[in-house]
Amino acid sequence: MEPIIKLENISFSYPEKVVFDGLNFEIYKGDRIGIKGANGSGKTTLLYIIVGLLRPQKGKVIIFGKNMEKESDFYEVRKKIGFLFQDSDDQLFSPTVEEDIAFGPLNLRIERQKVKAMVEKTIKELRIENLRKRITGTLSYGEKRIVAIATIFSTEPEILLLDEPTTGLDEETEEKIKKILISKKDITLCIVSHEINFIKDICTKLYLLEKGKLKQINF
Repeated sequence: MEPIIKLENISFSYPEKVVFDGLNFEIYKGDRIGIKGANGSGKTTLLYIIVGLLRPQKGKVIIFGKNMEKESDFYEVRKKIGFLFQDSDDQLFSPTVEEDIAFGPLNLRIERQKVKAMVEKTIKELRIENLRKRITGTLSYGEKRIVAIATIFSTEPEILLLDEPTTGLDEETEEKIKKILISKKDITLCIVSHEINFIKDICTKLYLLEKGKLKQINF
């Protein structure tokens, strides 16, 4: 079986720091991967490289068997990948919660009537009916987090890449998200998180990102 995401000999540096030098990483269909590492170890950078928000100086990013070489390549695969930014404000920009949840499917040119049904399904699944008409800018930190998650669920992706999904959430909301992710058995997951118990409850593989390398470790 071929991996659906493959990073091959990736090198990436910021002006002040080398992050990766020959990193390799594979994600297979059905994987539920957790990644932990110290602050500044490159966890967010890794996810950005996968979705094309950053480009490696060396190496290959291969997704669904295709070498990602230009922006148009990434545009196609982003239709199948739900990416949760660490900062919810980077994800939310429509006037209301309802419009934010609809934005992704509409951007994929899905017919409006179907989008309406997808939005309803997502709102019901996450139990955020009370937030539907709220102005996004007036939401609390935790409310923004769960709405940001709703925006990626609404596109019905094949792969979820989640950057610190539970940061700032209360215990009840974290438990709600955990149950939903556990129930989505047909989705491939890669979660970056400091919350090791959250990863343990959801993921079947755990990696440590340290000194620019990913090493699979035991729970």
